[in-house]
Amino acid sequence: MSVSSLALKNPALVLAGPVGSLDAYIERVSSVPVLTREQELALARRFREHEDLDAARQLVLSHLRFVVHIARGYAGYGLPAADLIQEGNIGLMKAVKRFDPGLGVRLVSFAVHWIRAEIHEFVIRNWRMVRVATTKAQRKLFFNLRRMKRNLAWLSDEETHAVASELGVEPREVREMEQRLSARDLAFDPTPETDEEDGAWSPAHYLPAPEADPAVALEQEEWDGAVSEQLVQALGKLDERSRHIVNARWLAANKRTLQELADEYGVSAERIRQIEANALKKLKGALPFSGHDG
Repeated sequence: MSVSSLALKNPALVLAGPVGSLDAYIERVSSVPVLTREQELALARRFREHEDLDAARQLVLSHLRFVVHIARGYAGYGLPAADLIQEGNIGLMKAVKRFDPGLGVRLVSFAVHWIRAEIHEFVIRNWRMVRVATTKAQRKLFFNLRRMKRNLAWLSDEETHAVASELGVEPREVREMEQRLSARDLAFDPTPETDEEDGAWSPAHYLPAPEADPAVALEQEEWDGAVSEQLVQALGKLDERSRHIVNARWLAANKRTLQELADEYGVSAERIRQIEANALKKLKGALPFSGHDG
């Protein structure tokens, strides 16, 4: 039975995810009675031996306050407390599913590993856009280096070796993780909320704008001027009616329909379309730049 099916088959387990006011949620889970060892053992056996989902619900609900306590220890990573708690609750449900009452330990001691594992994974995925810890050693450094640093300054060589010795890693790995933790994520394009310092270093500031090349801008300006001049000359070669129809259909701010022009000239809309097509064909032939790709 999966953890998702455990939650779906018993709506009461929806409480496992904080919804609405976080303070109200914490107050609510804190009011759930703590189980005695005997009660916990009986519920665990009911769930393990008979798949009693009500027993699983009671085990989960009675330990939600413990998840809140653990999640609060990760407040320094700047992630929403509700998200940390919810991830921890997922770990708690996994622990309940795997808990063996025959081990002789309390569920809280067994569940702490699963709760922390889910929160750790969430922090690693969301603390930075670029993952800062992928190997086991890096994960150990990630969650311990910040705690072991005594101040915001860079570690001295002596401190680096002391941290490496305590965590069982190389000094080089400590230095690399310290650099990663000290780095900041920058948006590619600064938003209105981005402060001036971060905005000045955004990668978008270092890309040339398409119109930044003076030669390209001059070429485009000359091209537009030449096309406009040739168009005026070509229109002057059309008869008055054809010129008026082209202007009304393509160049005027308020373009007119075929039927409107047909009513004006007292002919059919199809006739206006034919005159328009012939005029456009003449214009295209009169423009020497008509085959240009710009």
